[in-house]
Amino acid sequence: MQRIIITGICLMALLGFQSCYYDKADLLYPDAAKCDTTGTISYSKQIVPLLQQQCLPCHTISSPDGGIILGTYTADRVIAANGKLYGSLNYASGYSPMPKGRAKLTNCQLATIKKWIDGGSPNN
Repeated sequence: MQRIIITGICLMALLGFQSCYYDKADLLYPDAAKCDTTGTISYSKQIVPLLQQQCLPCHTISSPDGGIILGTYTADRVIAANGKLYGSLNYASGYSPMPKGRAKLTNCQLATIKKWIDGGSPNN
């Protein structure tokens, strides 16, 4: 009887650990967010909202965590040009992973930022 109880507890624990498995949302729900980076990426329409949501809670003049200030085109372009923006958001070696304490950006969000940077970070 004890053996059955112990086996049952072990199975429940294994199932419990399996249910806590974390995966990226874009892999779990591929149709939830259609990612189209084939056209021109707009700083004002795509990059600014993304930075406002993911970066500006911690990186503004009033809250310059790590000495990084974002929120203006000039500041955003400098961080993009020196590689810190994409390196941090993509969890690249040698960069502090961002956003700190939150989930990594989706593949679509990263692709959008990368395309904007690769296109010269235009103010469009």
